[in-house]
Amino acid sequence: MNAVVPKPALTVLLATPRGFCAGVDRAIQIVERAIEKYGAPVYVRHEIVHNRHVVERLKALGAVFVEELEECPPDRPVVFSAHGVPKAVPAEAKARKMLYLDATCPLVSKVHVEAQRHHDAGREIVLIGHAGHPEVVGTMGQLPEGAVALIETVADAEVFTPRDPANVAFVTQTTLSVDDTAEIVAALRARFPGIAAPHKEDICYATTNRQEAVKAIAAKSDVLLVLGSRNSSNSVRLAEVGRRAGAAAYLIDDAAGLEPGWLEGARTVGVTAGASAPEVLVQGLIDRLAEVFEVTLEEVEAARETVTFKLPRVLANPT
Repeated sequence: MNAVVPKPALTVLLATPRGFCAGVDRAIQIVERAIEKYGAPVYVRHEIVHNRHVVERLKALGAVFVEELEECPPDRPVVFSAHGVPKAVPAEAKARKMLYLDATCPLVSKVHVEAQRHHDAGREIVLIGHAGHPEVVGTMGQLPEGAVALIETVADAEVFTPRDPANVAFVTQTTLSVDDTAEIVAALRARFPGIAAPHKEDICYATTNRQEAVKAIAAKSDVLLVLGSRNSSNSVRLAEVGRRAGAAAYLIDDAAGLEPGWLEGARTVGVTAGASAPEVLVQGLIDRLAEVFEVTLEEVEAARETVTFKLPRVLANPT
């Protein structure tokens, strides 16, 4: 009779908070309730949030994802993604007499309002963010072309030349690395001491909290596994924060992306999920680890989140 070989022990440190933030939860609910209220198909301009599993599930419910408004028929509802859109998009929807629902995260909308306020005050605006990201496209699209200068790095900050160095303001993308952004802001302030800053930091609470939670587990982990899609800015940042804290960090879509070789010799593995990654993916990964290891789970809480955002009034009580 063959002896049963015991599984090697593995401690899994679960970062808390992780996964869905209030803005993502609201955006997904908007699509679900729109389908419930208006029937399928409901069109969604751009991925509602950057997660493959979320998008595929909503497609199965009747959502149709497109990149531009011109791909939408005028007689069906269209939802704008959580990342926000340029002002020209709702203007076009109104001109076509379309029913549209704006799922822009309220914290992204706050950045739009700040940018407009600075522009109205005659300031030259710097946006710290990543070129081509939908949130950056949406924020820059709130104002006339050329009104916002994009800065991605400290090097960009050091060569930026405003028209009037005494009349500059900055806003930021909400899903950036907190530490990297602080370095860029410091470089701007060194050159422009009077630069106008946001009333409250633009990097959203969920991004900040998830990065702090990663810092709390990464130094204790041999390997850090981040669940999230590669086009998710906040998920990519979590892996970067983990590496900076000393862990071998990997970004995976789901448990199927786990490479067994990553865990050779590992005794402690950190697990987190980006703000657009559903909790079911976390459970799937833990189940996969439990197939190979005797898993002990430890939850490490860096912050407690109680934020919720209201749905648009038209969807608050679907019929």
